[in-house]
Amino acid sequence: MGAFPSINTNVGDYVEVFVDFLDESLDKFFEFIYILSSQIINGIEGVLLWMPWWVFILAIVLLGWYFKSILSGVLYGAFVFLIGTFGLWEDMMTTIAIVMAAVSISLLIGIPLGVWMAFNKGISTIMRPLLDAMQTMPSFVYLIPAIFFFGLGNISAIFATLIYAVPPVIRLTELAIRGVDKEVIESAQSFGSSKWQMLFKIQLPQALPTIMAGVNQTTMMVLAMVVIASMVGAQGLGEQVLVSINQIDISLGFEAGISIVFLAIIIDRITGGVAEKLQKHRRVS
Repeated sequence: MGAFPSINTNVGDYVEVFVDFLDESLDKFFEFIYILSSQIINGIEGVLLWMPWWVFILAIVLLGWYFKSILSGVLYGAFVFLIGTFGLWEDMMTTIAIVMAAVSISLLIGIPLGVWMAFNKGISTIMRPLLDAMQTMPSFVYLIPAIFFFGLGNISAIFATLIYAVPPVIRLTELAIRGVDKEVIESAQSFGSSKWQMLFKIQLPQALPTIMAGVNQTTMMVLAMVVIASMVGAQGLGEQVLVSINQIDISLGFEAGISIVFLAIIIDRITGGVAEKLQKHRRVS
C-alpha cells in the first residue's frame, strides 16, 4: 500500500535518442578529438620513454629543489627510483602521459571558459549548475558515454577524466578574475587600456596564483581517475591495480597503488610550489 505509484516516464529513452543524435551529428568532431588526443598521448609517452631513466629522475630532483627544497627534490627522485625498481617504469610513463594530456586539454577548455564566466553573468548562471552536476555525479557514470563515443582505450579515459576534473580550474579561474582589485582595474581604465590589455596585462597576472591552485586541483582529480579509467581500457598504473584486483595479487596491488601515491605527492608538491612561487612574486612586485 505504501509503494510509490508506477509511472512510465521513459526518460532513459529520451537520453538514448539524444546521445544517438550527438554521435551521428558530431561524428567528425569526435573523430578529431580522438586523433588529437591520440597524438598528444603518443607524443608525450614517446618523449618520456625515449628519455634515459636517470635524466628523468634528475629532472624530478631539480624541479623539487627549485619549487620546494633540496631535501624534497631528493625525496621525489627516490620515489621515482622506487617505482622503477617495482618494474613499473613504462606504466608510470604511460600514466604521466595520460595525466599530462588530460590536464593540458582541461586547461585549454577550463581557463578560457572561466574567463568567459567572469565577464558574463548569464553564462556563469548557466554553467554553475552544470559544474555542480559534473562534480557530484558518480565518476563511474562518465565511463558510459566515453565508451560509446570513443570505444575502449586511453582516449575514453581522457574523455571521462575531463568531465570529472575540469570544473575546479573553471571555478577558480572565474573566482580569480572576479577577485582582482577593482582599484587596479579602474586605474588601467583611466589610462585607456582596452579589455584585452586589461585581461592579459593586469587581470590574468593578478589572478595567476589562484588559477594555479585550480590547476593543482584539476591535476590531482585527473590522477584520482587513473584507476577508474582503467575500467575503460586505460593503460598505466591504474591498469596494474585493476589486474591485481582481478588476480587478487596483493604484492602487485601494493606496488601499483603506492606508485600512484608517490606520483600524487610529487605532482601535488611541484604544482603547489609553482603556485607559491607565483604568489611570492606577486607580493614582491
